[in-house]
Amino acid sequence: MPRIETITARSNALVSKVRRLEKSRSYRRECRLFPGDGIKLYDEALQWGAGIDTVIFTPKVSPRLPEGVRAVQVPEDLMASLSPAKTPQGVLFLASLPDTTLPRRLEPGVYVVLDGVQDPGNVGTVWRTADAFGAKGLILTGACADPFSPKTVRSTMGAAFRLPVWECGAEALSECLNRSRIPLYATALREDTVPLPSSPGGSAAVVIGSEGSGVSPDVLRLCRQTWRIPMQPQCESLNAAIAAAVVLWEFYRKRGE
Repeated sequence: MPRIETITARSNALVSKVRRLEKSRSYRRECRLFPGDGIKLYDEALQWGAGIDTVIFTPKVSPRLPEGVRAVQVPEDLMASLSPAKTPQGVLFLASLPDTTLPRRLEPGVYVVLDGVQDPGNVGTVWRTADAFGAKGLILTGACADPFSPKTVRSTMGAAFRLPVWECGAEALSECLNRSRIPLYATALREDTVPLPSSPGGSAAVVIGSEGSGVSPDVLRLCRQTWRIPMQPQCESLNAAIAAAVVLWEFYRKRGE
């Protein structure tokens, strides 16, 4: 059982560090740590072997404390000032930031590529959905939201600890997929666009574009084909997370046939 420290001062160095980690993407990269909030998310992190560095909790909560973790108890008011949630659950933790460098090769399977999706809730929801429908990973390109911001991680509902995420530019994405013999497709309108149900099964990387601009020209030109999600004519598009869910379900359905 780790020794439990007690911190009450808002000026404490750890308190300042947590606040900065919650706000700064560059600081998260510098420290190789990211914050998580809530009992369920903490339990998911433990279950799936995330490298827990520090656990901060209130007297009313008794979280599991693995060996080697820094355990810190704080009063309720200090937790309320630290937690990004409107209703704090009494547990905050810092976990090791994984390497998000795209590997040289990817194993066969389905991958979701988000291109410039800036809403952290959408990125987290797509990550969670990709995990639910058996995708092999999530790839972020363009100016996507930080996958390890507190809101993104919270929206994944634990998928952040199970499914890998990588960040790269368009050319690096193309080179990796070519080496891996995985075709790249996009949900976008082009002369070669076909309805999503006509798409082939098997391995694929599928691009979902940003909420406002869609798939960027640099990524679109790399795609073998584009798909259209059938919908009522009065509707032009879907939210990025919903579009990803429809595409992932279609691949999941075909694998089960």
